[in-house]
Amino acid sequence: MSDRRFALTPGKRVLYLTKDPEKIRQQLAGTLTLTMSDVAPEDLLDDINTDAMTPAWVCFDYDPSDIARNAYAGLVIAGTRLIPANALVDAGFEVIVAGAQKGVGSSRETAAQCEVFSGSKLAIASSFAPIHARNNINIGQLMGDHAMLRRLEAGESIPLSEFTHGHDAITALIIESGGLLPFCARLGKAEIRVPATGTGVRPMNLTEKILAAKLLPGQGENVKPGDAVLVKVDAGYSHEFTTAQVDLFLRAEYGDSYKLQNPAKFAVFEDHLIYATGVASMARFADKIQKLRDVQREFAARTGVRNYSAIDGVSPGICHQVAREQFIDPGDFVQATDSHTCMGGASGALSWGVGATEYAALLYWGFTPIAVPESIRFELTGALKPGVTAKDVMLHILATYAKREDTLNRVMEFGGEGLFHLSPDERATLANMATECSARGAVMEVDDTMLRWIAARRPGVSIDALREKVVTPDPDAHHDGGVHQIDLASIRPMVATPGDPDRGIASDPKNGALIPEIGQVPITIAYGGSCTAGKRDDIDMYARVMADAERAGKRVANGVKFYLQFGSQDVEAYAKAQGYTELFERTGVEVIKPGCGACIGCGPGVSERGDQVTVSAINRNYKGRSGPGRLYLASPLTVAASAVSGEIVEYKDGMFAKK
Repeated sequence: MSDRRFALTPGKRVLYLTKDPEKIRQQLAGTLTLTMSDVAPEDLLDDINTDAMTPAWVCFDYDPSDIARNAYAGLVIAGTRLIPANALVDAGFEVIVAGAQKGVGSSRETAAQCEVFSGSKLAIASSFAPIHARNNINIGQLMGDHAMLRRLEAGESIPLSEFTHGHDAITALIIESGGLLPFCARLGKAEIRVPATGTGVRPMNLTEKILAAKLLPGQGENVKPGDAVLVKVDAGYSHEFTTAQVDLFLRAEYGDSYKLQNPAKFAVFEDHLIYATGVASMARFADKIQKLRDVQREFAARTGVRNYSAIDGVSPGICHQVAREQFIDPGDFVQATDSHTCMGGASGALSWGVGATEYAALLYWGFTPIAVPESIRFELTGALKPGVTAKDVMLHILATYAKREDTLNRVMEFGGEGLFHLSPDERATLANMATECSARGAVMEVDDTMLRWIAARRPGVSIDALREKVVTPDPDAHHDGGVHQIDLASIRPMVATPGDPDRGIASDPKNGALIPEIGQVPITIAYGGSCTAGKRDDIDMYARVMADAERAGKRVANGVKFYLQFGSQDVEAYAKAQGYTELFERTGVEVIKPGCGACIGCGPGVSERGDQVTVSAINRNYKGRSGPGRLYLASPLTVAASAVSGEIVEYKDGMFAKK
């Protein structure tokens, strides 16, 4: 272990992200200096999400100086940036201090980069969201807690061993090396090596068995949580938000003529920004967005990865949906530059999102270093009642298990006979939202229903061939997060109130009111779509509600805009074949071609004013994520029913008929 130490640099400063915005302004101006003697942890901002650190438009830049200039551009008060352009760079902050759960939300590495590129060397918080923490480690930013900062402010220098303490052996080496790419360089030169796990034969859960099968030679055949391993990555993808930076890092580290190990099951997607320039706040970035597209297309042509670029301005679909349709198989280990990569877990593939640095490294080397994560198992029983969906199940899990951090940094494993009562698309909803639980990823048991779903979309692929790839857990496998039974029949329709997906409220079974605690909630926007809710089954649900409304002589309520966006071209073709597109047109629904959109503030359905209220089937509702208005999360059934009613309501058969 290195004997290096960290101490505060004379003349450099510490920025405390306090709940009092005036104190932040004063620190930026240099008129206030705080220490841990002046600030209690509860005075600091909690749940700083990555959209606040680098909003979507900041990610249009991939050059370090541009990202630094707009650090924390999403911290907005009364329409004005709390931290102006260049403020962090100019002020010379070496340490940035927050409260609990820093870096929740998207996997975008730019959130960590905006601090590092501004000069920060140390991030302090009570706790960090898992992907954000990994991004800090990969780009060389140290992390510590408030007690550590007290010692630093007292003049102490802290050995690097304290920053690596509690981490697995590989992560410790990455921290010691100053980041992931320097670690890989040392590994390639045989300056360091990763020893065998030493773990003997033991019952293994889904996560462990998939990873054990991917170990590079010499590491053994069994794993347990905490084991530091190098594992083969079977599949992955990036999109136009991230590919340019991946390419930038690869060129900087390995030269312009770098080659990828196994490009056949890796892909690029043009999906996230396909409608961005149609949003008033995004139109001014058209040139930057086109640059991202151009760089990605050149990257695909040069490296040989699968290219899912838009044709005539139409995207093949959202990366997570298309990937599960076309190339993710049971038993795969999948990594991609988006936090909702975990959606692949529904296909029996262990999947989670990574940052641009980690993705660049695994693309080049074909493997990635990880610590085997802990798991938490959800054993589903029974069946959902009419009017209840997988989205409601996930909002229940968020409000119950994620809120108390049972799922934090663990892989969420799903099984049980109740899981197999859900359709493949509904299972994908559960897997997709593991990231909202601050979980590491997701993986599920699969049955022939899921295998038939996959095979139907892969010409020449048989169910028998897929079945050979299926991984099953050992019956007596251990889960550090425990095994939790959820009776699907007990789940009620739910809504998550604005600000966080874990703020779920169930409908009242006595009077049918959906959110009795807050009364009537009139809406101005309803949005159905995103990777979470733009699948075939979701479209079925929207159509079911709108057909009921049409039979009752109703349509989308006056003053409400209802947007519906398909998750892929396959889903769009299905909707047309079912006659849904005509139904939607007749009932006042605005249909949008495949791609991301309002979910990331880059498409129709984004609010434009703070007084607007949206009910949406997307996966997260952090402040500013989809515009300045208030956003409620709900199921496709609730979203459609609310669009017709003009306020948030629970859907029930026949609800639109005249009384």
